[in-house]
Amino acid sequence: MNRNYQKDLDRLLQNIEKENRVPRLFLHSCCAPCSSYVLEYLSEYFEITLFFYNPNISPREEYEKRVQELRRMTEEMKFRHPVHVKEGVYRPEDFYEMAKGLENVPEGGERCFRCYRLRMEEAAKLAKEGKYDYFTTTLSISPLKNAPKINEIGEELGEIYGVAHLPSDFKKKNGYKRSIELSAEYGLYRQNYCGCVFSRREQEKKKEAGERRAQESQDSSLNFTGSVVH
Repeated sequence: MNRNYQKDLDRLLQNIEKENRVPRLFLHSCCAPCSSYVLEYLSEYFEITLFFYNPNISPREEYEKRVQELRRMTEEMKFRHPVHVKEGVYRPEDFYEMAKGLENVPEGGERCFRCYRLRMEEAAKLAKEGKYDYFTTTLSISPLKNAPKINEIGEELGEIYGVAHLPSDFKKKNGYKRSIELSAEYGLYRQNYCGCVFSRREQEKKKEAGERRAQESQDSSLNFTGSVVH
């Protein structure tokens, strides 16, 4: 039976409200657009440290652009409880070491799962060190990300590091749609690939294939309309 992580989160938030306390959440962030809705939603219940740790992002200019957008967004948005930003160490070599042998695996496969873990494990370690009540990631807001796998990894890391993982499937309750609305409201930069060179390459191939199909369709239409029936 498929587990509903949003319902798990709903129950947890109800308990937090009954306890009349503000727990601390260490929230891994992949980018500003994905973080926008998650912050709007969770800052009602938590004091949040937004952790930007993404060694998968390439090139460095892209990485810097995403960091700047994240900082700008948190400065401009209003939250019920405090939101802090912490930037992790940018070491792309860690990502490439992790991806060895998986370079040609399609997007959404094992390479992505290991990338989830790489980033979430760093968040779990720091959440433990900082004595946070919970940790989680914004990744599950994307329709292209595997929420059950993200939660599976989070729960495993929670057991290892002794810090509670906050269940999530942030695309639910129109979360992804709301992130698009907030991106438009704050003029956020929305990238067209997850961040890594492999994702970028796959997106470029899809774009080229789409352009070829469009050109072939146009050529076919011209040939048809320009033909003479004898």
